[in-house]
Amino acid sequence: MTKNIKVAAAQLSPIFLNKEKTVEKACKAILEAAENGANLIVFPEAFISGYPDWVWLIPNSKGADLNELYLKLVENAVSVPDHATEKLCKAAKTAGINVVIGMHERNTETSNASLFNSLLFIDDNGIILGKHRKLIPTGGERLVWSQGAGDTLRSYDTSVGKIAGLICWETLMPLARNAIYEFGTQILASPTWDKSPNWIQSMQHIAREGGLFVISTCMALKMDDIPDEYEFKKLYPEGREWINVGNSSIIAPNGQFLAGPLEAEEGILYADIDLNQIIKAKRMFDVVGHYSRPDVFTFNVKNEKE
Repeated sequence: MTKNIKVAAAQLSPIFLNKEKTVEKACKAILEAAENGANLIVFPEAFISGYPDWVWLIPNSKGADLNELYLKLVENAVSVPDHATEKLCKAAKTAGINVVIGMHERNTETSNASLFNSLLFIDDNGIILGKHRKLIPTGGERLVWSQGAGDTLRSYDTSVGKIAGLICWETLMPLARNAIYEFGTQILASPTWDKSPNWIQSMQHIAREGGLFVISTCMALKMDDIPDEYEFKKLYPEGREWINVGNSSIIAPNGQFLAGPLEAEEGILYADIDLNQIIKAKRMFDVVGHYSRPDVFTFNVKNEKE
């Protein structure tokens, strides 16, 4: 493990509801990031193959419309493993870079017809380390995604340190964060759909609270990125250009920005990080170390893999 590393946040738009083309775009970004010296790249939430923003636009009474969109979503979701993950692993191995990527994941262990909002972790040898399923979808997302279980809440030892991931608003769950801290996480991947100032402030706080690096990666998505065949496009205000402007960022353990926020454009952010900054940050406040009180508080994660 090297102490001086370069990380990347890929604020990119997917090829909307097209798994094959989105995976191709992801593989190109993986190779590009490696060519620019990155040892880790983090993609947005649900990058494969696009955030289902229609859950905030179409009422549940429009069942026929929602059924067609859900069918398309499932058809372009990822099974772990499948041909899509094989391509991603090959790109990661070729580039020699660690990858964290958001995706719609099928529940292949049972019906193969329900979806999870998941993160896939691939190391720089092209090996799948594991996946994390979002513990609880937010609001209208619950009409699309199932709830994840505690057995996917963990960190992974990689060539760039211990990496873990939390997805969008589950990152705001104090106990979920505490679990991540307990695992000794050094780099937190936090893919999201939230581009708000409040989210960015939360990411800065979490970097300080956990004494770790945070890579907050959001999808940049324009109206033109959604094909006209999808009728829900007409539900947006007339003249709207951006559906999501992104505001991805890379944040140090002291809460300071190392890169970003990047607004209203596609791009890959880069930052050089030094893991020694984590130790320095924890001299005064180590939330699961000298500043913890195990004699007062008890904490455990159910279904945690040993």
